[in-house]
Amino acid sequence: MAEHTGPEGDSFRVLLMGALGVVYGDIGTSPIYAFREGLHAAASDGTLSRADILGVISLIFWALTLIVTIKYILFVLRADNNGEGGILSLMALVRSSFRKRPNVVLGIGICGAALFFGDAVITPAISVLSAVEGLEVITPELTPFVVPVTIAILVTLFSVQRFGTAKVSAVFGPITALWFLSLGLTGLWHIFDDPTVFLAINPYYAVDYLLENPATSFATIGAIFLAVTGTEALYADLGHFGRKPIVTAWLWIVFPSLLLNYFGQGAFILSHGKAASNPFFEMIPAWGLIPMVLLATAATVIASQAVITGAYSLARQAVQLNMLPRLEIQHTSDKLLGQIYIPRVNFLLGIAVILLVIGFGSSSRLASAYGIAVTGNMIVTSSLLFVVMTRIWKWRLAAAGLVTAGFLLVDLVFFSANIAKVHEGGWVSILMAAIVMVVMVTWVRGTRHLFHKTRKSEVDLDLIVDQISKKPPIIVPGTAVFLTSDSKSAPTALMHSLKHYKVLHENNVILTVVTAPTPRVATADRARVSQYNERFMQVTLTFGYMEQPNIPRALAICRKLGWQFDIMKTSFFLSRRTLKASPNSGMPLWQDRLFILLARTASDATEYFQIPTGRVVEVGTQVNM
Repeated sequence: MAEHTGPEGDSFRVLLMGALGVVYGDIGTSPIYAFREGLHAAASDGTLSRADILGVISLIFWALTLIVTIKYILFVLRADNNGEGGILSLMALVRSSFRKRPNVVLGIGICGAALFFGDAVITPAISVLSAVEGLEVITPELTPFVVPVTIAILVTLFSVQRFGTAKVSAVFGPITALWFLSLGLTGLWHIFDDPTVFLAINPYYAVDYLLENPATSFATIGAIFLAVTGTEALYADLGHFGRKPIVTAWLWIVFPSLLLNYFGQGAFILSHGKAASNPFFEMIPAWGLIPMVLLATAATVIASQAVITGAYSLARQAVQLNMLPRLEIQHTSDKLLGQIYIPRVNFLLGIAVILLVIGFGSSSRLASAYGIAVTGNMIVTSSLLFVVMTRIWKWRLAAAGLVTAGFLLVDLVFFSANIAKVHEGGWVSILMAAIVMVVMVTWVRGTRHLFHKTRKSEVDLDLIVDQISKKPPIIVPGTAVFLTSDSKSAPTALMHSLKHYKVLHENNVILTVVTAPTPRVATADRARVSQYNERFMQVTLTFGYMEQPNIPRALAICRKLGWQFDIMKTSFFLSRRTLKASPNSGMPLWQDRLFILLARTASDATEYFQIPTGRVVEVGTQVNM
């Protein structure tokens, strides 16, 4: 497709730099707070031994190795849906492997998407807050300004989203590359403070710590999980950069830089013989502290930008897969397909992030809220990956089960450690995910119920076409396009036109828009045309769930299929339903009302399908749920 600028259209170096800036922004800022929180959890009894420090470093090393390098780099990134990744792409891929597309897979996908949104709320808050807290290391007198400065940065970040990230994305990669270089160099500088820190590579120290400290081990596991947050971005941004740049960036730049910094922080603590309150900034020399705080702030803003962009992309997929009502989607770049802005998502996300910063006040307290949504999402990914292994990759059941069991064991250990933090703030991510899940489930149930409700009262299209051919009404010139979700039934707008105006256009097109289980659809597969008779034609337009539907542009393809489409001689008829709650709907009354509220807030179909407003006729109907 001409409109898609995929990974194959850019040089490998550009994609590599882009992957650094977008994919690894979140996980790349974890050294600011992950090791610190691990130490705090290990020293909960007031003491911190050498074995504790080596145990925390060993846990971080093996978490990065097992979860990121083995699970995601070697396995998950291979489960692409025509080049696209992300939890909804994986769900669509799995559902397409079943003939009847089971609802249980849809439910798992909804759960994963909801958890992603729960993570998207916390990431910008903890990332920016932890970077700005570097001001406290410069001088304690700046402590009162940490929260106000953080809020100012976040307000600015969410305010500029409407301008798009096309102009600033060019500097994301270089800044993040400089960030990783700084991570590696500062870590390398301090590793020689105590080279015995390399003993932590031995998994014995991780296992020994867990066995020797049963009272604090769960809290420590929950804390060091912060080192791998952002891992889902590797999969979610697969379609933007391709597998090779993402894998190369991790193995040659990101992974070595993270390890050097974590081991450097460990050596710094070992050599100083104390639990530093903020080792990341404390090991920076005085002359480099202010530049490092500024660079860390820039890196965390980029990390936040990556999560915000991911939320837009996921919301668009959810709309296309009919898991959310139509949302206003603005394209902010003529060249890059993924550069979009969704005002409603941006506003709600911004408000939630700022409230979190105000409510928690520090990254240490906010760290308690982090992890549950991410680990939950990883469990969903592992579960769906098992289906991909068995049904698509055709692995033997035993081999797929063994590999998946290993992944799930690690995921469940981290999930259990994080779920223990519910009362400390973990309830926030659960609440966010629960709200999104209720909205998605309500929309899916409501649209299905509405479809079956209206289907009972509608007349078969074949019957209407047959009656009109026998007893035609007054024929007027022009073409009428009737949009409908049910190609077998006569559209409501057509029935109203025949009933009230008693006229029929010279040419009538029954138009159905379908979302494919693939990210994009080739131009050759976009339109399907069939002729009922000389007056009626059936047109089906198919769009991928990563595409923005543009009906006029898609209908222009029909010229090659025999229909000489002319937008200036065509009127588009849309049905606008007014919904009313009913106690006999089959859904609880509160869910009825929530569905009606969501339907009212849905974006206008004319704008969503990019139909010229001067060519649209809307016909209103009232439906009792």
